[in-house]
Amino acid sequence: MIKKTLISLSLLFVTLLLATGWYFSSVILQLGIENCDPEHYVFCGDPSTQNIKFENVTFTSSDGLTLPGWYMPSPGSNKAILLVHGRGADRTEGMRYAKPLIAAGYNVLAFDMRHPRQNPNIISTMGFYEQKDVTAALNFLDKEKNIKDIGLMGFSMGAATGIIVMAKDQRVKVGVFSGGYANAMDVLAEQAKKLYGLPRYPLMPIVEKFFEWRGNLDADKINPEDYIGKISPRPVYIMHGTADQTVDFSHGQRLYKAAKEPKQFWQAQGGRHTRLWQLDKKKAESSVVAFFDRYLK
Repeated sequence: MIKKTLISLSLLFVTLLLATGWYFSSVILQLGIENCDPEHYVFCGDPSTQNIKFENVTFTSSDGLTLPGWYMPSPGSNKAILLVHGRGADRTEGMRYAKPLIAAGYNVLAFDMRHPRQNPNIISTMGFYEQKDVTAALNFLDKEKNIKDIGLMGFSMGAATGIIVMAKDQRVKVGVFSGGYANAMDVLAEQAKKLYGLPRYPLMPIVEKFFEWRGNLDADKINPEDYIGKISPRPVYIMHGTADQTVDFSHGQRLYKAAKEPKQFWQAQGGRHTRLWQLDKKKAESSVVAFFDRYLK
């Protein structure tokens, strides 16, 4: 009787573990469609709301997705900054920085990475397939606009994806990364514990396997910490808030430690996740522009 009870309890535990793993892999893969949050992104309309001239543009990823964007020219400039948004966000996320960058003499491209807004079957892969989107945007600047001096500014998952792309693509000359994670499964495990009180083991390895299988990807290949050291001698600027509740501040420290010179780190005291502009608008804008000016001009 005791043996049967133990077997039943073991089967129940395994079933619950697998079901929970499947559920949390779905949380990672499936994005909801959310409206722009003015508290987070500040500017929720198109660039005209900031009196910025722009072109509506589209380009296609290597796996056939059509991605929309705003190209904002700075007259007479042959340099550009690519703004890469985070998970669940859209091109409005980087628009806080567009106007000062244009004023400093940079063309700016903000675009939407793959998202269910474009097709309900699209999944989120923490940067694995989103790399194709960033590369498509670089192709647009390079081939359509004939711009060779390109900087990249990424936020959260956009920072993580941007780091990986920059390590592989020499066309990105300078990188600025705000609130990026060092390791994809680490940040997911930290969020699972923080939001649901769930331990990393034995759950997260199961979540990871379901995530890889359902997403047809390799989770070991989306860890920016493994790539950022390969970017040198091109410069990187890591920005991370000490009060970040989405991607812990330790991820910024890890990325900075793994990076090689030239590198810069803003340890933003009290800064929340990708909200450093709201924390200190003057420093956020001036330090980003100054970094691009130093290395891209």
